[in-house]
Amino acid sequence: MNEALDKAIKVFREQGYNATSIEDLTGAMGLASGSIYKAFKDKRAVFLAALDRYMLLRNDQVASTARTKGSARERLRAVLGFYIDSAKGVEGRRGCMVVGSAVELAIADREVATRVGATLARNEAFLADLIRQGQADGSVSGRIDPQDTARVMVCLTQGLRVVGKSGRAPADTAAAVDIAMKLLA
Repeated sequence: MNEALDKAIKVFREQGYNATSIEDLTGAMGLASGSIYKAFKDKRAVFLAALDRYMLLRNDQVASTARTKGSARERLRAVLGFYIDSAKGVEGRRGCMVVGSAVELAIADREVATRVGATLARNEAFLADLIRQGQADGSVSGRIDPQDTARVMVCLTQGLRVVGKSGRAPADTAAAVDIAMKLLA
């Protein structure tokens, strides 16, 4: 099931929900339409399962990136670098399923809006916690508000994914991270 959902994720990321047909999904997932309908009620159910899997995988990747050694500031730098790298090249062009869902579906689909909102809130809380850890270890200024700064960083990281979809992500990851890290001063 996870292999099939991973293939569906790729299609939804590249094409969006509305432009993806059941035929697109059957081709990508290697399943007959009857098998898809047997496993899922409809295209929306495939999408929601794929969105949940995508969010789980991305959360694991970000958490793994944050487990690097060093100060909380260094770990935050690594997380921001991960987001910038995710906005570049083929990965960036595929786009972020959370951002795509927010833009394409959240206004009309309360369930998608709830999932997107929960993911963004979780990302913000994660970044705010890293900032607090940095304040505790002295690597981040105690003068900044962790929650407000984390909210700006979420806007930055998600905006990077939009820019990446258009193929205009920053070429120099280090320079972009340096600018973002100035928020912590």
